[in-house]
Formats: sequence, C-alpha cells, structure tokens
Amino acid sequence: MGYAHEYAAAILQRGRVPMDPADYVPNWSDGPRKTKFYPGTDTLPLPDCDYPAHADLDRGLAQDTGGGGEFDLALLGGMLRDSYGLTGRRLGVQANTDLSALPFYPLANWSRGSASGGGLYPVAVHWVSGPSGPVPPGVHHYSTRHHAMRRLLTGDVTGEVRAALGEGAPGPDTDQFLVLSIKYWQNAFKYNNFSFHAVSMDLGACVQTWRMWAGARGLSVEPALWFDEERLGRLLGVDTADEGVFAVVPLRWTGAAAPRTPSPDRAPAAVAVRHRDLERSRTVLAFDALRRMQAVTAAGATDRPAAGALAPAAAHPADPDRPETPLPPCPPLDIDVRTALRTRRSSFGRFESQRPLTAEQLASCLAASAAGSRIGGDTGGQRLAKLYAFVGHVDGIEPGAYEYDPDAHSLRLVKAGAPGAFLQKNYFLSNYNLEQAGAVLVPTVRTDAVLDAVGDRGYRLVNAAVGAIAQTAYTTASAVGIGCGVALGFDNISYIEELGLDGTGEAPLLIMMIGNERPAPADFRYEIA
Repeated sequence: MGYAHEYAAAILQRGRVPMDPADYVPNWSDGPRKTKFYPGTDTLPLPDCDYPAHADLDRGLAQDTGGGGEFDLALLGGMLRDSYGLTGRRLGVQANTDLSALPFYPLANWSRGSASGGGLYPVAVHWVSGPSGPVPPGVHHYSTRHHAMRRLLTGDVTGEVRAALGEGAPGPDTDQFLVLSIKYWQNAFKYNNFSFHAVSMDLGACVQTWRMWAGARGLSVEPALWFDEERLGRLLGVDTADEGVFAVVPLRWTGAAAPRTPSPDRAPAAVAVRHRDLERSRTVLAFDALRRMQAVTAAGATDRPAAGALAPAAAHPADPDRPETPLPPCPPLDIDVRTALRTRRSSFGRFESQRPLTAEQLASCLAASAAGSRIGGDTGGQRLAKLYAFVGHVDGIEPGAYEYDPDAHSLRLVKAGAPGAFLQKNYFLSNYNLEQAGAVLVPTVRTDAVLDAVGDRGYRLVNAAVGAIAQTAYTTASAVGIGCGVALGFDNISYIEELGLDGTGEAPLLIMMIGNERPAPADFRYEIA
C-alpha cells in the first residue's frame, strides 16, 4: 500500500485524532494572495460572450462529450469568467467566522461561479495556445481579478503539452490547452497538512463548472489527470513540490488545423516560463504530509489507467432489501447555467426548517449530484461515488437516513428517525445548524479500492469526483431556488457508523446541506459582471 492509503485513513480519523500540526494557527496578516501574481507581464483583456437561455442546466448536466462545438476567445473568456472570475461583491449577515472582516475592502468577499474550500481558490489556470489561436502562440496565466490573460511566454510550446499527455489522452487533437496547477501555500497557510485533501476537491469543482457551462453550449471539456507532471511543471516554471499540476484540458478550437508532427531527428529545445509568481507572504511553511502526498501522486503521473481499470472500485448498488421511497420526477432545470452559477452562494447558517423542502427539490439535487459524479476525461465513465441523504424536513418523506438509488430514482431507508441531533453533534464548526437544513447529502467513495486500482494518483481522482458533486449540488440548489452549503468539518467515523458503512469500504468525504433560507435576509450584492 502506498502513502495515499495512510493519508486517507488520517483524513477519516481527524475528528478523533487531530492531524499534525495539531496546534497550528494561521498567521492571517502574512497570508498569501488568492491568486498568483506576475508583475511586469503583458495583459490581454478577455472578451465575454452572450449566454443563450436554451443553454440550460439540464443540457449542461447531460455533458454530451460527442458534441462538435468549438471554442473561440469569447467562449473561453465567458467560461473562465463564470467559473473562477470575480462576478460581484457579497456582504450578507450570516454565521461564518469571517463576517466581521467582510465590510473592509481588502478582505471583501467576491463571488465566483465555482466553489472553493475556505474561499481560497488555489487553482491556477494557464492557457497554452498554438498557431490556430487568435493571439500569438504562448503561455498565459488567467488573472481572475482582471479577467485577463497575462503573457508568460511567447512561442508555440504546445508540442511540449502533447508530449506530456502521451498516447491515449482524452479530448480533440488540438493546439489549445488549459493547464491547471495548484499552488499549495495559497491553501496550506490555513489548512496545513489537510490542504491536499481540500485542494484536490477544488480541482473537481472547477472542472465540473466548466463541464456544465460548456456542455450546455454544445462544447466538450474532457480533463486529463494522467500526464508527465514534471515536464509540464518545468514548462510553467514551477517547482512541483510547491505547485502540483493537476489537469490538462484540450480545447477543440474554431478553425484549428491539425498540429504539426515534429521531425523525429530533432529533439525539442528545452523551454520554460521565466517569469515567477511574486509571493506576498514573508514566511512560507512546508508541511510534511502535504509534500509527501504531492510526491506520491506525482510519481505515477504517466501511468494512465487502462479502460475498465476502475471497475473494481465502482460504487456499490443500492440495497434492494431496504424499504423503498419513490421520488417524484425531477422538474426541468431550465435556468441557464450562467444564471445558476452567478446566483450560487454558501448559506452559512441561514437555513430554517419552518419551510420544508419539496420532494421535487430534493429529487433534483440528488439526481443532478449523481450525474455530476463522473468527471470524464481519462478516468472513463465509471461511477465511483454513492449518495446518502439525511432527511430532516422534506414534504412527503419521513425523517431518516437513506441511500439514493440513481437507477430507480428512489430512496432506500437505512435508519428511521429525525437525524438533526446526530448531525449537529458530529459537526465541528459553528457556522451551520444542521438540524435546520431540509436534508444533508453525503457522497461516499471507496477510496482504498480506487487507490488499489490505479495507484496513489487515484487520490486526486477521488477528491475531484467529490468536488464535482459538490459543485453540481450548489448549482442545482441555485437552479431550484434553495440554499446550499458544503462542509468538511465533521466526524467521518460517526457517519460511517450511522450509515452502516463498516465493511463496505465507503468513505464519507464531505456533507452538502440543502434547505430553504430565512426570508428577507440582511444582504448586500454588487454585481461587477
């Protein structure tokens, strides 16, 4: 067994056995920026695009990878704006611990379409463009605060990306790529060794936002998670011990010609970005478990899983012997994806149980979350995640713990009775009252089975799938007009015991609360996009 098994076990036990360093306190005044910063680089402002009403969430969740739609600069800009770009300022009275700081501009809360653990947004998006693009070929970094590309290198280096991807990579034959890296300190300054667990979910949330956004427009986003990570790290000019390269997304581009095949007798010249990210923190710390996880998940980066390799790690089917509660058909999610993303937010303690969820709202969130668990690309279409629901306040459904059967679109009773006391007792933070939520959804993955099937790099896949589910739940809740919140601060072992998961290998990795919010909240929103 690799180190990832050990790390996964520590994550599950951390509610009872704190992870090192247990006495860590972040130095907030010396924290990093929420983005990379490349001073002295040229800026290319990105255009935006109209988002048609027919590009609705139902179509986005279908994610037709066989579509032949092509990206252009406006579509790329629109997708980046609606995922990681800043779209507005939020200032609402809620229960999160940062509330007192939000009125001050340097600490303002800026809304984005994608969710991120702790609101830290550590995913860095790089656009590697070739000759078919609308600008001179090169490497660019997406500056989220300016909705612009910063040019880091000029010249066609797409051959390096194709070489790093190797044979059998997903997506079209193209010379346009998005390369996603994660600068660990941007998250680890707050979460230390827990950071790897959190940021790998952020990757899934970002990619799933793109898949929904693009799918609704007839475009395809198929991420590659296996490739030569060290080679791409050198190209981007980063030390992969400090900044892991997590995904590559090839883009089918309008007017693109077939990439040139390099001459076999000419070795490509070594090339790398020379500009460096300017760190704000005076002191940058390293955390042992985080560095080990980066090392072991990068070690097998080129060993792309064979077709069917993940079949032994597939989610268990629902137990047919458990009492069944049919769910109503899901109403159409006919809101356009852009609107759903821009109205998404974390509820932070604003739930109220006096207005229960409808069964249709619960059904929509469950069905969409199950559909969002497949992130595609070189991971295939295997369903790795299973969903459970603690139902507290839903019209027509008795309180209790249930497993969701996506094939029958029904609930199977695991344990009867109101779950509120259990949920609140096993939540560590003070920013939610889980008893007030209409339901709490829990995705589980057989983490050890995935690691056994594809090696330690599979940990990134596990968490990317869970992050994709969380993003889908957020977006669907927005579409059906209810609140949503996602949290990692709970006792995983207690959930295993309560849901009877001992012996199944299933690991509950986050909780997703959905419900109606209190009416007429004190809230301020200023839209900038």
